Amino acid sequence: MTVLRASKVSAKTTTLRTGTAQGRHVAKVWTCGPSGWHRTRFGVPHVVFSASSEHQEVADPFATKEVYDDSDILSKFMIGYFSKVTSKQLGGLPYDGTYEGYVELSREIMKGRNTAQVQELVAGILDSLLPPQSPERFKKWFPLNKRNAEINAWITTLGFKWLVGPSEVQDAEIEFQGEKQVWRSGVKIKKCRYLENSGCVGMCTNMCKLPTQKFFLEKFGLPLTMNPDFETLECEMIFGQAPPPVEEDPVYNQPCFSACNIGTDSKQVCPKIDTDRSQN
Repeated sequence: MTVLRASKVSAKTTTLRTGTAQGRHVAKVWTCGPSGWHRTRFGVPHVVFSASSEHQEVADPFATKEVYDDSDILSKFMIGYFSKVTSKQLGGLPYDGTYEGYVELSREIMKGRNTAQVQELVAGILDSLLPPQSPERFKKWFPLNKRNAEINAWITTLGFKWLVGPSEVQDAEIEFQGEKQVWRSGVKIKKCRYLENSGCVGMCTNMCKLPTQKFFLEKFGLPLTMNPDFETLECEMIFGQAPPPVEEDPVYNQPCFSACNIGTDSKQVCPKIDTDRSQN
């Protein structure tokens, strides 16, 4: 454990910030009372530690909410269509056609369902978006290769800005046919709109990341790995790269956000990532 900074909080209080295992950060506050100095330990979010004993405060990504204009035809149509399909899966819950209303519908999916049930319901939503026999045709017309992976990355940046916010295509290292290659099949989401609005690690994992990875692989034969960054709300999508088993994925042990209204404790692994594990 390396002490990075000591600063006077008051004449009788000194704060030390230190790093702990698994990337968690704590602050130890020493206060002087009648019986001497006492130490209090609590979580400190968004502190980056380095071996050079320097640190950088990372801004709270929820401090400033991005503002989006959904007045264009594509955004209006996609929000309305996804809301309609989601509402149908939930037995006809009402919705107002706004993006915020769509997120609220998504939140309803998490209520009273375990992880498997959530993912199954989301899979039903994604399946309902496809025309009949389209998966078979897609696999035949667009087999896994560099060009088709890059096309999917490009389409993602154009067609899903309404859902995740601005994104851009970037290079990605892909292992294909026994050798490593550089494909332009990566997508960098600058600040995920859905994660920002939902504010839930479990929703990101079980309503976006895992179902989407499975959907592209099973329906289109296209491996996809999604790597959300819960400190910046950025996300990396890599078309052509198979994801690790969920238990080996870093997201599997991700704690809740401190402001999460679905999980319970920001210091513990989000219980909504795997409800079976949280019950053991």
